[in-house]
Amino acid sequence: MNTFDYLFRFIIVGDTNVGKTCLLSQFTERVFKTEHEATIGVEFGSRILKVKEKRVKIQIWDTAGQETFKSVTRSYYKGAIAGFVVYDVTDQYSFQNAARWLEEIQAHSNEEMIIALVGNKADQEEKRKISREQGEAFAKENNLLFFETSARKGTQVDDAFYQVSSDILTKLENGDLRLKDETRIRGNTMNMRGGNAPSNTAVNLNDKNKKQASGGGCC
Repeated sequence: MNTFDYLFRFIIVGDTNVGKTCLLSQFTERVFKTEHEATIGVEFGSRILKVKEKRVKIQIWDTAGQETFKSVTRSYYKGAIAGFVVYDVTDQYSFQNAARWLEEIQAHSNEEMIIALVGNKADQEEKRKISREQGEAFAKENNLLFFETSARKGTQVDDAFYQVSSDILTKLENGDLRLKDETRIRGNTMNMRGGNAPSNTAVNLNDKNKKQASGGGCC
């Protein structure tokens, strides 16, 4: 039986093609997909990590970056205890939009949400437009955790999810954070379709008919 001590829901937001879906697949499946499906609404994945001697099930909602799907993805924010605001270090525009995504997630999520800024595609140094220092400065200014990752190579992907989960557990242990039942399940099991997607929201779970070449945009 796939038991766990805690269930933490994460949500990933950011512009299209910054690599949100590739971060999800790298973390949950340990693969980088050269072909991927366009995210329509929300995609889903989960994985259990051992954090501070606890088995933590991390359930991740990967949201579409297009404006068209905002009304759909907003319904997922309230149930999340952590959020990743993702930009592409080779794309100045996606970094500029990180501020807008941060406002979006803060406006529609729980006050207790822990938010991390994630600069993806850090392996593409020759194309880099955003320095690490710029990312760190934005994160510090907005009181965010900060990571640079490469979904292609897997660099810092596990570390980002682990560190955020560890911070959540620390806050729980110190009494600084209390999770509602919808965000934590103790000593229980849940399957991938279990629970808890908003009933009025369509979830895209690997619709094989919507596959498209990434063209390098995912990583």
